[in-house]
Amino acid sequence: MGIWRASKVAEMSAREKAHMEKVRKFAAEGMVLLENDGTLPLGDGVKKIALFGNGARHMIKGGKGSGDVNSRSVVGIEQGIKEAGYEIVSGVWLDGYDKICVDSRAKYDEHIQEMVKSTGNPMVAFMEYFNNPYHDPDVQEIADGEMEDADAAVYVIARDSGEGRDRKPVAGDYELTDNEKKNIEKLAARYDKFVVALNVGGVIDTKALRSTNGVGAVLLMSQAGNVIGTVFADVLFGKSMPTGHLAMTWAENYSDYPAYDTFSSQNGDVDDEYYKEGIYVGYRYFDSFGKKPAYSFGYGLSYTDFEICTKEVTLDGEVVTAKVSVKNTGSKFSGKQLVQLYVSAPDGKLEKPVKELKAFAKTKELAPGEEEVLTLKAKASEFASYDEESASYILEPGKYFIRIGENAGCTHVVAAVEVTSLITTYKLSNRFEIDTKLEELSAKGAKALTYDGEEDEKASARVLTLADGVIKTVTAEYEGEPVELKNDSAEKVTLADVKAGKATLDDLLGQLTREEMADLCVGTARGGFGQTSVIGTASAVVPGAAGDTSSKMADDRGVHNLVLADGPAGLRLTPYFAVDEEDKFIPELSAMAFDFPGKDEGPKTDIKGEVTKYYQYCTAIPIATMLAQTWNMDVIEEAGDLVGAEMEELGVNLWLAPGMNIQKNPLCGRNFEYYSEDPFYAGMCAAADTKGVQKHKGCGTTIKHFACNNQEDNRMHTNAHVSERALREIYLKGFEVAVKESQPLSIMTSYNLINGKHAANNYDLLTAVCRNEWGFKGVVMTDWGTTGGIEMEQRKFKYGSSNAADCVRTGNDLTMPGSDADVQNILDAGVTRAELQSCARRILNCVLKCRY
Repeated sequence: MGIWRASKVAEMSAREKAHMEKVRKFAAEGMVLLENDGTLPLGDGVKKIALFGNGARHMIKGGKGSGDVNSRSVVGIEQGIKEAGYEIVSGVWLDGYDKICVDSRAKYDEHIQEMVKSTGNPMVAFMEYFNNPYHDPDVQEIADGEMEDADAAVYVIARDSGEGRDRKPVAGDYELTDNEKKNIEKLAARYDKFVVALNVGGVIDTKALRSTNGVGAVLLMSQAGNVIGTVFADVLFGKSMPTGHLAMTWAENYSDYPAYDTFSSQNGDVDDEYYKEGIYVGYRYFDSFGKKPAYSFGYGLSYTDFEICTKEVTLDGEVVTAKVSVKNTGSKFSGKQLVQLYVSAPDGKLEKPVKELKAFAKTKELAPGEEEVLTLKAKASEFASYDEESASYILEPGKYFIRIGENAGCTHVVAAVEVTSLITTYKLSNRFEIDTKLEELSAKGAKALTYDGEEDEKASARVLTLADGVIKTVTAEYEGEPVELKNDSAEKVTLADVKAGKATLDDLLGQLTREEMADLCVGTARGGFGQTSVIGTASAVVPGAAGDTSSKMADDRGVHNLVLADGPAGLRLTPYFAVDEEDKFIPELSAMAFDFPGKDEGPKTDIKGEVTKYYQYCTAIPIATMLAQTWNMDVIEEAGDLVGAEMEELGVNLWLAPGMNIQKNPLCGRNFEYYSEDPFYAGMCAAADTKGVQKHKGCGTTIKHFACNNQEDNRMHTNAHVSERALREIYLKGFEVAVKESQPLSIMTSYNLINGKHAANNYDLLTAVCRNEWGFKGVVMTDWGTTGGIEMEQRKFKYGSSNAADCVRTGNDLTMPGSDADVQNILDAGVTRAELQSCARRILNCVLKCRY
């Protein structure tokens, strides 16, 4: 008895209330004001609101799939406005859309239930539900009689996306529908004050919003978790200030993005993805190829105005320091302002983008007339580019222009750091040999974006010369083959002995058999998919958690299991469950971690004695993209701290988050789980999140998906063909920053292949780069089912699955969620004791940190 950490109290806990209030206080920092003619905030004269749009009642708190969170309740947009004391006058239209959605959902649920019945396999239906989830239908057109008298109108456009499927550049997804456009035009003509709110996790087309006269404000409210309606109302009426800035470039047209026509399924080929953009991703591309976006990377308006002035730029050794004053020049509203520091490197042997982000800072909340001086620092060694020929990061001779501004589209040259001769900053070895000929984009001959006076600024910029010898070359050292450990002592060593200092970890590893270690290196979902667990809900200790490590050695070796739970917008657990007096889980009296509409016709549980109910409701925090839009590392760390507190309370050791893949293209179905198009910024966000979580004893993050998980269509079997330079500078850089800044307890590998090798079986990625070059100390695990068994598509895949034996050989310590076949594969494939000991050591170290 007593194995459950969840609460027996059904009522909302003090922790739930406190955490929702915390989110309410910081979430507004991630809302981005895209347009405003003075309409926002709505003033004291506004009492009645005409509320429309598919997100008015059916708002999206976060994305679908493993990124969802089962919170107790969600405050909707209509509810938030009403609770703020305002009247909604558009109930007839909202009721009409409710009925459309109810009928649509009923048909979808019927379809899923029919699949369960016709196939006899609930997992086939579950994969259909997972990869083709329900989406609310298009809205109805607003009738003239439904536009009641009101002081202001608000139209909420909602879009959802999720794991397993990419978005499409079509109406109802990336584009607005005809009915949405008609409704916006009608409301803009009818009401003097009209706000469009974007309840979206990624980019959508905004041309219709910007070209319609009468749209007074456009607010990217994003997806703020289970208090989304309250946060939105706070911003709408001026109780909170939207101080967010974009973390991804919003293009004028989808076709302005590089590789727009070949991304994922856009060209019909989901087996091979050719990363022809090279290093030109996001603002690097738009700047270098002269594409002016609708909204630049870092863009965001405020309810007030700011003046930004660079006071001085200095060079001390290799550290560049910029002092920048920011003053609130408005007369009515407070606000916060972002300042970014970019560097423009000289072209030489290597092409360079126009600029790259190297530092950023955000002010405190400044009252009208108040001023703050920010300090931004960057190291010159971080200005280097990767040269594949020499397998080195190099600083080529020339001037590195320092730019300061509020976003990528609004910077000014304020100084230059001059490098007088070639400097090798980091000597590595070539990895990731490409498996095909790849013709990458070249900016040679392209006309870059510029502005009046830029050349004069460069000519007059103060030059700071980098002294010779300041930057020393660092040469990476790579480990050799593991050496087998032996311990022939008859006295059995336990993990408790190691913790107490009575024995070393080497002593324990030397006694473990191949069978014991193979079991330790494989998760506990041994029944296989569709038998004892649903994908992502395989934990036997914390219901709804994604999985556990083995506890077979708990009694004789004291090696207890680790509990792993999904994220990244909070913990995804079963919200409530029931057990009998023998602590046996009772499925029919428990909620599901996924809201799966398929009926379970399996045998009912033989309940023994008294039933006990438990509750483990969790807080849905803002999606990762919205957190990134705060540009406030303190806020992101606070969000991590909040999740860490819930992990500690409920017995979760590793949070399968943060997701931090690059937002390479706006159609990626999981972009909402990721931070940014910029790798440095994504890494800093992940590091802040990790620091917050890892404040809590026994809790750690799992940065993912390592690497190049930039599409969802055929994500388990797609081959990413990408150059070594693009990998190191774009797709791996964020992980490198996160590891060096915060040392997360674990990393999750991605499903895809990289240049013909599965990420899960890639020695260069997992050992040579991650551990040897970056110094990662933690556990590497697979994504769920990477070794096969969850594909339900009736087709032959061009590229197969990874395997558990090669996971061990290459440094992927833990195969999740695990199967008997994975254990047997390790034992049958000739994996050595030394190789198993290397992986087991890292898992045991993690157990020591998390369970003692």
